[in-house]
Amino acid sequence: MTKPTIIAIANQKGGVGKTTTAVNLGAGLAARGLKTLIIDLDPQGNASTGVGCSVRGRELTSYDLLAGRITLPEVVIDTNIDGLKLVPSTPDLSSADIDFSALPNRIRLMKAALSAEQDYKYILIDCPPALGLLTVNALVAADTVLVPLQAEFYALEGLSQLLMTVREVRQGANPDLRVDGVVLTMYDGRNNLSQQVEADARATLGELVYTTIIPRNVRISEAPSHGLPVTIYDPASAGSRAYNALTGEFLDRQKEIA
Repeated sequence: MTKPTIIAIANQKGGVGKTTTAVNLGAGLAARGLKTLIIDLDPQGNASTGVGCSVRGRELTSYDLLAGRITLPEVVIDTNIDGLKLVPSTPDLSSADIDFSALPNRIRLMKAALSAEQDYKYILIDCPPALGLLTVNALVAADTVLVPLQAEFYALEGLSQLLMTVREVRQGANPDLRVDGVVLTMYDGRNNLSQQVEADARATLGELVYTTIIPRNVRISEAPSHGLPVTIYDPASAGSRAYNALTGEFLDRQKEIA
């Protein structure tokens, strides 16, 4: 096996579809026979719930991995989806910024934990809604960043902060880091604002913006309560079709890079 491609799914704004994108992209990749791992790096643990991992099933977590107490194979667990594995998280992770702040290698903890990994084709890191130590660890470890962008008024303002952080990481700890792309989420085609945000994003960011758009869709919202991605919960739904298209477009971009 070769080294996996590591993707940080990041945006410091909450509620923009990061976790939903991580879960459904992960499921889409696994459905195509590509062995995939999701690392839940958000203290809220929503990605863990979204793939069927109950709170009781989270004895070892991404916190333990960052702390160096265990190796990656020891913390990985199965999910409800064939071919998709998980490193779960719990609220313990919320103290990571303080707990690890004195460590000289504090921004390279995730990179060190993943350095010898060869079992997966893709590793998706679901980042918390902040630009703190956890997100920086993900960016330092990652090959690329995928940015879900909610189709709302302040979306592009927040994006500039994230891109600035990416530039800083690239200038220092991870010069090879690049932005894979920006995915418009929660899009309502009947809404003039959604259309305007899309137009602004494409004018500002050009080809970085994915062609695929993730719509507002009730089935996407319902799926996590069943511990499933929408692609399995309701394969015929508009949300499922969109995430399948996103997976295909993601893989096309990976081929172009290769």
